[in-house]
Parts: sequence; C-alpha cells; structure tokens
Amino acid sequence: MTTLVTAQQVTVGGSVLGNAILIEGRVTAIGEAELLMNRAETVIDHGSGFIFPGFRDAHMHAVPYASLLSGCSLKSATSIDDLVRRLADHASSLDEGQPVVATRLDDESLAEVRLPTRHDLDRAVPDRPAVIYRYCGHVAVANTLALEMSGIVATTPDPDGGSLDRDSDGPNGILRETAAGLIAPALARGGHLDPDALVAALHVLAGLGITSLGVMMGYGEQPSEKLEAELDLWVSIAPRLPIRIHGITITNDPDQLRSAATRLDEAGDRIRWHGVKRFADGSLGGHTAAMCDPFADVDTTGTYRLTDEDLDIARTAASLGGAVCIHAIGDRAVSGVLDVFETLIAEGVSPGRLRMEHVSIASPDLVTRFADLGVTACVQPAFLASESSWLFTRVGDERRSWVYPFASMLRAGIPTSGSSDCPVEPPHPLWGMASAVDRHGILPSEALTGTEALQLFTDWGAASLGEPDPLAVGSPADFVVVDRDISAASPEEVRTTEVVATYVDGIAVGVDRTLPAWVD
Repeated sequence: MTTLVTAQQVTVGGSVLGNAILIEGRVTAIGEAELLMNRAETVIDHGSGFIFPGFRDAHMHAVPYASLLSGCSLKSATSIDDLVRRLADHASSLDEGQPVVATRLDDESLAEVRLPTRHDLDRAVPDRPAVIYRYCGHVAVANTLALEMSGIVATTPDPDGGSLDRDSDGPNGILRETAAGLIAPALARGGHLDPDALVAALHVLAGLGITSLGVMMGYGEQPSEKLEAELDLWVSIAPRLPIRIHGITITNDPDQLRSAATRLDEAGDRIRWHGVKRFADGSLGGHTAAMCDPFADVDTTGTYRLTDEDLDIARTAASLGGAVCIHAIGDRAVSGVLDVFETLIAEGVSPGRLRMEHVSIASPDLVTRFADLGVTACVQPAFLASESSWLFTRVGDERRSWVYPFASMLRAGIPTSGSSDCPVEPPHPLWGMASAVDRHGILPSEALTGTEALQLFTDWGAASLGEPDPLAVGSPADFVVVDRDISAASPEEVRTTEVVATYVDGIAVGVDRTLPAWVD
C-alpha cells in the first residue's frame, strides 16, 4: 500500500521540502502533493498541519516516568509539613507493609529550604519503610525503619562515590549518590510496574510527538536484580511498543551487559540495545556535581565517581558495538569523562559511539577539547526552567558564563542532541525546544535558534541514537504533525503547540489522552 500524507508543509533538517510524504513501508519521496498524487493508492490529508520528523528524547527513564503517573510526586510540596501530609496520604493508599516510595522532592521549593530527614519521614510513615528521592535522582531520604532494615547504623561508613549525612545520633536519613543504593533491602517488597501501565505511558509519550526514546534501563544505585526485572518488563511488552526504544543499560557487570544487549536486540522490531550508562558525578541541586572548585554556596566540590571500573565496562560496551554514555554535570566531571573518551578513542573506539550526558558546567577550554574529540553531547534544556532560581547561587560569578553552553557547543561543532531526563523534568519535547531558545533568562547569549532547538529533538537526536537520517528516502516514516510551524514560532507558541498526529513506520500510532502527560 502506497500512502500519501499531505499537510501545509513538510520540514526536514530545517528546510521546507514540500507539502507531502509518499510512504510505502518507508519514505519513498517528499515533495509537492500534486506531483506525487498519481503514485498513491490512498491519501491522508492533514490540511493546515505542519509535518516534522518525529521527536526524539535521547535520555529518559521510562519506567520511573510510568510509575510517577500513578505514584507520589513531591515536586509541588511547599513545606515539610505539606510533604509529611502527602507521604501519609500515599501510604494509606498502599497495601499493608508495602514500602512507601515518593519522587521529585525539591528542597529549594520548601518553606524551610532544606532536605527533610528521617525524623520528618517518621512523622508521616512510622510503621513501614519509606524512601523519597530528590527530583535530580541523586539524593534519597529514608525513614528510620528503612535505615534499620538496610543495616545502616551509626558506624556505617560512606561508600565509594557516595555519602551519608549525619547528626549527633548518626545517619540522619539523607543518602547521596551511591549511598542511596544501601537502602535496597528495605525496598525489596516493593511492587513491580504493571506492563499495561508502561505501555499506556508510552502511548502518552506518542501523544507528545515522540517517536523514539533513549531509555535508561536501571536507575541510580539499584541492585542488578532490579535491572533484570526491568529487562523482563521491556521484553514482555516488545510486541506492543507504539514507539522505538533504544535501551541504555545501567550496570557494573559485563556479563549482565552482554545479556541485556542480546535480549533487547532479539525482543522485537521496535526495541534494541543502544549502550551502557555510567556516572561521573551527581547533581548541581544536590551539591554532588563534581566541580574543580567548591560550590559558591557550600564548601564542597561534590562527588567524583569515575573509577577504573567505568573504563572497563565502557570497553565491554564498545566491544559489543554499543555506545558509551556517561553522566557529567560539573566541570571536574566533564574533564574526567573527556579523559575516558580520549583513552577509548586511542584504543580504536569511534568518537561517534561516545556520548556525554548533561554537560551542565563547561569552560571554553572544555568546550574546545570536547569539540576536538568529536564526541556527542546529550543536553536537557528543561533543566534551565527548574534551576533558574538558584543556579547562579550554586556556581558563583566566576562560572556564570559556563552554564549550559548550548550555543557555544554547536558553534564549536559538537554533535548535540536534546532530551528531558524525565522524570527529572517533564517529557514534553516542545517545552525543551522552547527552553533552548528563551533559556528562562539564564545566559541569553547561549540561546539557540528555533531551527537549532528543533533539530536537537529531531535530526540530531536521531543521530545520537544511531538512527538513519529522519525522513530521508528509504528511512522509516517516523514523523509528527503539529498545528504550527514550530521552527519559526516564539518560545511561548512552541510550548502551546498541539500535536495533531504521530506516525511510526508510516502508521498513525494510538495515543492515550486519558492519562496525564505529567504529574507534579
């Protein structure tokens, strides 16, 4: 069946190529409808709509996102008392004894402007383990019972790459970076996500125009069993995937990495293994980003996490033909990851398979070094919205011009893709594009054009996932129809753009508009 899909215009790579796409399994041609009409057996007309390549979110945590839609978010909590009330209400909705887990804590938005401690959580949930995660995912807070069940006592040492905050009685429940993994025993009875819930969440994402995801599989410091359970989940729903999934596995185990690669690649046409994810540091909000000099508001340089083990697992991923994706927020972490990439390139790994996640603080020298290596950056413009009220307080005046240097990176020739890091930020690609342009007032000199912002989430996003050029002849017919020309719209217009339809393999995918796309 040859199908012609028509609209007001088709834009690819920043250029208008016509007003119609001819599809026969894949893209056959793009041009003017009147010239292609005689080759079509059927026509789908989107009238005044605008066709663009499907949106790509190159870095997101899909299982935690799906869980959030029916779980407990603390992002909009206004005080410790409000947080306690929300936790207690959530606990009352769970089965007896089931651990209480909540996400998206934002201490900067609380009246007290501090992280809660185990004593605060004990007020809400005294009779079962409870753990909440800061929205960056790099800081957890556990109640007293969760600490006890995990064997965390006054003499428990800080693990490598992490730390436990302490008061006069010992650990106060705040666990940073790898220390968050210590509470796994307390969460052992937690339920697993229902496969139908994940499929429904992916249909919600399709409704946002997303056709491909770079999915982080595994989360933070969870034990290997959690990754295996997540892989089981993805394999089980592979025949029902509405969009493309590129799995990026978080593991320390080379054998588990090999198994994940095999399982995902054999699971179905719309899912494949993409590579491995590692961590060089934490977050700016949690003061765990690894900085060359101390934070401006707290006397710490953060947590530097790279070890020889990261280089070894990176070599394994490269030997399997996969990508190496390493999280780096602070300038010390960015420098350290570039060291790792230099080593891998010297050993014969293609720069195109090396990707740095976030790149939040980078000096001009680091940007130049990054560009010289030819490796890829995966950035999250939506971070600017969440961090606008405190970012400069963290980094200080001397590093002010180094924050999220998107324009400098593009001008230097760094291959760059966009993402949300959802559920750290909402999964709306259009919101990310708008933030890349207006930057919420943060360093306007680093703003992108509307076309550049669009390409972060389309052409360049596809490249970072190893996909063929979007909508090129012979490529999969993955595209989105929207109600305005987002490449020429204002940031506010882009944020309010309506997605009319989403196509994967030339077929309109079903979208779920009964579920919220986001919960705060």
